[in-house]
Amino acid sequence: MKSIYIWQQTDWPDFTWYDAKLSYKLGRVRGLQGRLVGRMSALGFDLKNSAMLDALTADITKSSEIEGEILNVDQVRSSVARHLGIEIEGLQLNAFLIGMLLCFLQDEVGYIK
Repeated sequence: MKSIYIWQQTDWPDFTWYDAKLSYKLGRVRGLQGRLVGRMSALGFDLKNSAMLDALTADITKSSEIEGEILNVDQVRSSVARHLGIEIEGLQLNAFLIGMLLCFLQDEVGYIK
């Protein structure tokens, strides 16, 4: 059976890797990331915010699924938007979701408004 999650690997958490191969791949990813940011800068303000909002919402909901917590996507999206200063209509939020969002934004994005 193929492992889907990193913690399902037989050598978890004692991994080995080849620095040269990893550095090359990370360099490629950073280059592609730079191209993406460049292309997004040409987009309109609303479209950039929407793309960022969608990406963060997906990251948070998928990360929580790994931990066995299923979150309401609309609530996550609304909460992310509010914390990023993007105005959209949303649902009522609970304390757990707000706490999870703040942790995620601080850890993954390095941003809390």
